[in-house]
Amino acid sequence: MSLQNLKSIEWKFSERAEQLQSSAIREILKVTMRPEVISFAGGLPSPETFPVDRMRAAFDKVLSENGKTALQYGTTDGYAPLREFIAKSLSTEDCTITAEQVMMVSGSQQGLDLLAKVLVDEGSKILVETPSYLGALQAFSVYRPEFVSVDMDDNGVVPASVAAKGEGAKLFYALPNFQNPTGRTLSVDRRQELVETCARMGIPLIEDNPYGDLCYSGEPLPKLLNMNPNGVIYLGSFSKILTPGIRLGYMVAPVPLIRKLEQAKQATDLHTSTLTQMAVYEVIKDGFLDEHIPSIRRFYSAQCDVMLAAMTKFFPDCVTWTRPMGGMFIWVTLPKHIHSQDLLADAIANNVAFVPGGPFYANQAETNTFRLSFVTVSPEKINEGVEKIGNLIKARL
Repeated sequence: MSLQNLKSIEWKFSERAEQLQSSAIREILKVTMRPEVISFAGGLPSPETFPVDRMRAAFDKVLSENGKTALQYGTTDGYAPLREFIAKSLSTEDCTITAEQVMMVSGSQQGLDLLAKVLVDEGSKILVETPSYLGALQAFSVYRPEFVSVDMDDNGVVPASVAAKGEGAKLFYALPNFQNPTGRTLSVDRRQELVETCARMGIPLIEDNPYGDLCYSGEPLPKLLNMNPNGVIYLGSFSKILTPGIRLGYMVAPVPLIRKLEQAKQATDLHTSTLTQMAVYEVIKDGFLDEHIPSIRRFYSAQCDVMLAAMTKFFPDCVTWTRPMGGMFIWVTLPKHIHSQDLLADAIANNVAFVPGGPFYANQAETNTFRLSFVTVSPEKINEGVEKIGNLIKARL
């Protein structure tokens, strides 16, 4: 039979698949691949910070000395020495984390999906920040929860809002440090209050902390995990402190939950790359991060200062923005009548891009907002791009 005579299949997707949508950020990134576009859109770490030589040497050593193990199937929970290293790094005098509480995942995005699989039913009530990380909203939405937006201000989540809206919630998802998308940080006083509120109400608290090490000054703020290891699920990542291309993250949770997450992961990918885990352990085991992370902090802090200065110079007085203490993002609020999606269309026509704020909201979107990322653009291009955006805003006043 000729292939031309075979009838084409009319694909019938599942209800779950029908509701999937492309990430607004990923769609914008297709545009920003053009070399002439100044992109403040992607939440990408700067390639200038990638330890290429160190990673190459680690992979070479692992393959030379332990190649057969590195290229074999591994355990679902992950490479034991790496899990032990992570557990030790997260432990404090008052809170000991064990390797048994740690599970390696293929990027913390997989961790979000696994948590949704084992904790969320259709109609489950999930508390999220306002706005929240788009990737988490995407991961959770597949399982058809009811999103409830809790209030935020310049000091992060408002714990009283959690108390008022959280009755019956299956979980609360939070990014306490240099939040994506706003760059806001949860204050120390509120951290304890938030942990106590969630514990009192029986709400599992997800602490997503990919940016926590990237503070511009001082020491990282206390982790919610260490305040209540029995009620906090911690997500960590090597994407922002080594490289995102390795797709390596980890979860820390009470052992009964870790065991259930293991079962879900077995059905997904069996285990995260053994070779990658062993190479990363080789890179970090002797204190490399203690010298590497401060260099990232200095670089990102300088980049942030350039953008903040440019915004002060080129944006009109009616525009406001956050001033992050770390991380990679600045959140901009426009006059109410300016829709950031319309502004983006003008910006792209002028070869500059950002991410409109609307997709970061689980419920009522504030369409007069947008996110800027400053870590992958040169100071000269930051000034040029911010000036263009400023002129476009002024034209809409």
